[in-house]
Amino acid sequence: MFNLIITVHIVACFSIILIVLLQAGKGAEMGAAFGGASQTIFGSSGPGNFLEKLTAVIAVIFMLTSFTLAYFSSERPSSSVIQEDSIPVEKNAPLIPTSEEEK
Repeated sequence: MFNLIITVHIVACFSIILIVLLQAGKGAEMGAAFGGASQTIFGSSGPGNFLEKLTAVIAVIFMLTSFTLAYFSSERPSSSVIQEDSIPVEKNAPLIPTSEEEK
């Protein structure tokens, strides 16, 4: 289940990136006014409505998977490379004679 959510999350990440790069900036209409090519691939209104709705849907999916992954990661037991009981610690260290004890 965790791997499936990670996969959906990664696909949503790349989808948002691609959709945002496909959208025209706010200054694109000015270029079309001076003889630039019109955007007839998505219809006469341009890709605005379709890509805006698609961006919103994928953003919701991205946020839901983010919250789900955060919830699952807080419940997963953390593992450590260092085991607590693997190395016994000597509590009584050997005494090193000091100059006062030698006298």
